Amino acid sequence: MWEDNELKGVEFIPEPTDSRILSATDPNTIGHQEGWRSEVLGWDPEPVPVISRQRRNSQRIANTGILVLIVIIFWAVSQYLLIDLPPPTSEWAFEEVGARDLQDSGLTGSDVRVCMVDTGIDTTHPDLAGVDLVFKDFISGSSGPVDYGLLAHGTMMAGILVADGYLQGVAPRVTLGMAAALGEDGSGGNSGDEQLVANAIEWCWRTFEADIISLSLGGESDPEAEREGPTTNAVRLALANGVYVVAAAGNDGGVSDDGRVSTPSNVAEVISVAALERDGTVWSGSSIGAPVDSSGDERVSPHLKPEISAPGVGIISTAKGGEYYSSTGTSDATVFVSGILALILEAEPNLKDNPSLECITQVKEALMVSAESLEADIEHDSQWGYGSIDGSDWLDEIRLANIC
Repeated sequence: MWEDNELKGVEFIPEPTDSRILSATDPNTIGHQEGWRSEVLGWDPEPVPVISRQRRNSQRIANTGILVLIVIIFWAVSQYLLIDLPPPTSEWAFEEVGARDLQDSGLTGSDVRVCMVDTGIDTTHPDLAGVDLVFKDFISGSSGPVDYGLLAHGTMMAGILVADGYLQGVAPRVTLGMAAALGEDGSGGNSGDEQLVANAIEWCWRTFEADIISLSLGGESDPEAEREGPTTNAVRLALANGVYVVAAAGNDGGVSDDGRVSTPSNVAEVISVAALERDGTVWSGSSIGAPVDSSGDERVSPHLKPEISAPGVGIISTAKGGEYYSSTGTSDATVFVSGILALILEAEPNLKDNPSLECITQVKEALMVSAESLEADIEHDSQWGYGSIDGSDWLDEIRLANIC
């Protein structure tokens, strides 16, 4: 058990779909938008300790500053109290993005290389045991996979993509590159040296030879900066070499939103991803995008920010020790989009075999056209983008346009 003072100021809210799951949330965050800005940069949620029933078998029972990027997932963490196995899933989210429809057509992500820059990965989880993994440690140089994060952020993001067990990820047969460049910062978050993150992004495309780089991280962009930071530069190089980059829009939505998506999702050709609630409405914490870029120039389609929305609230995924956690944020939504894109690249290999910045733009145009608007007669919204993602419609639009 835990001491009462360890949970001081934390509220436990039962999930509406299953009262056995409790989300630990700071009352100053979601629903209390005053002060959200500071929470993005330093919210310290208390995890709910796991008190699970005895298992019968082991089968499956920031440019943000000068040096630091903050992971965009200061989430309301959930674990399971007195849980009756098996735990619930977020199958609704996979259905919503069209992942299951694409999988039913035989797509798994095979022959596609997806790279994540995150806190690492814990491959001891049974749902991740069979992952085709290339691991690179930018923190301590370990030879084997490890997760340095607060509550295994990287392991959770990896599970959404490649879990193949009790949970089924979006694209379980991709080759996953995991670059561990972020770690627990001692104040309730995950962060990393910006140059280290930039080095990891470069490793993704230059050494790992990624087709897609999925970035569930980001930082506060500085409109007064005279030059771009190393992370933005690394992303631009990846794009110039024909690598698709998908990044989280950020979690500072609400009255204190600075009006800009996080960097590097603010780079024009990057696919910036907002988060949706289960009912299809935009999550209140999802960041708002500005109509102009960092140079003050008007953004044009298909690069208005954010570009697309995907489920990002109460997403259950893999965690350390074979457990399953629930998280909320644009980090989760980002992985859904990266996974759908991986399935599309498998279906249309010409999109990755002849990569170019022009091809990336064409793929984004198809994404824009295929997106399902959250409100009639609105082409683009500064918080939910062109609309919610539909994987089958995106693929159909790509084939119809005969691009790349």
